[in-house]
Amino acid sequence: MATEKVVSVALVGAAHIHTPQFVRMVKERPGINVKAVWDHDAGRAAKYAGELGSRVATDLETIWSDPEIAGAVIYSETDRHIDLVPAAAAAKKHIFAEKPLAGTAKESFAMADAIERAGVIFTTGYFMRTLPEHLFLKEQIAKGSFGKITRVRGSTCHNGSLGGWFDTDYRWMADPKIAGVGAFGDLGTHTLDVMMWLLGGIEAATAEIRAVTDRYPGCDETGEALLKFQSGVIGTLAAGWLDVDNPLTLLISGTEGHAAIFKGQFYFKSDKVPNADGKEPWKDLPPAGVHPIAQFLDALEGKPHDNLVKPAEAAARVAVMEAAYEGAKTNAWVKVAQK
Repeated sequence: MATEKVVSVALVGAAHIHTPQFVRMVKERPGINVKAVWDHDAGRAAKYAGELGSRVATDLETIWSDPEIAGAVIYSETDRHIDLVPAAAAAKKHIFAEKPLAGTAKESFAMADAIERAGVIFTTGYFMRTLPEHLFLKEQIAKGSFGKITRVRGSTCHNGSLGGWFDTDYRWMADPKIAGVGAFGDLGTHTLDVMMWLLGGIEAATAEIRAVTDRYPGCDETGEALLKFQSGVIGTLAAGWLDVDNPLTLLISGTEGHAAIFKGQFYFKSDKVPNADGKEPWKDLPPAGVHPIAQFLDALEGKPHDNLVKPAEAAARVAVMEAAYEGAKTNAWVKVAQK
């Protein structure tokens, strides 16, 4: 009787708020073994190694040089990506690195180049690409159901600052020197990814980004950006940790179609699609895709998997965010850095 092949990975950094989700997921996958856990915080490494039944790696070189370890799952603080991601690529380890890829466009493009040169599998945590509504929009935009798209609005907000989500274990995520961004960049990058995935590159950005409660000194808590897409589409992006509700998460308007996601319901209007009158929620949607970390593990196991986020795509999102933050400082449009 054949024994199922087990793929070994390493958890490289365990600081991110999504680390527990990864631990729960990997425990349910008999084909994946977390052979080692590394973190600069020895107590954190020991905690997750214990939960996973893994060994603690006190030296990263023991991970990079281990031929049995196929991939690195990087949930470290963002400012540590600049060392960890290129090292993983140089060691020919496949890479899942939580978003954002880095704090600056320059660092992100350099990382993307290193990953691409290494030829390893890569993705990051842009889970919104997997939502049925967004998958449907991708199809309909490709079919031309919206005509010429003129504008897009996206909003990703929660009450993280109001609720003190980052007071203790994840305090670093509210320190832009470590996280690379504040609340606007942390949450906004998710919807920014969807908007760029659907509508292409962005040439310039500006924004208004600010703190309100100052619960986390030095960290912004809310913001809204204005975006010029290369296609001519006008975009706005709202994000932050100060919202008690976020009813309108996405709106796309074109000369022949319109779509909106309101209170979790998807509304779609297009004369090119039968029965798409926008009056009632549209239910004919594709099934949800696979979560990005599961996509990554599927790819490592050689299983069919959804489209992974390309390194250059991850870097491009950082570049737009960098321009938006600079625009907020200078009260001016800022050209988005290109690779």
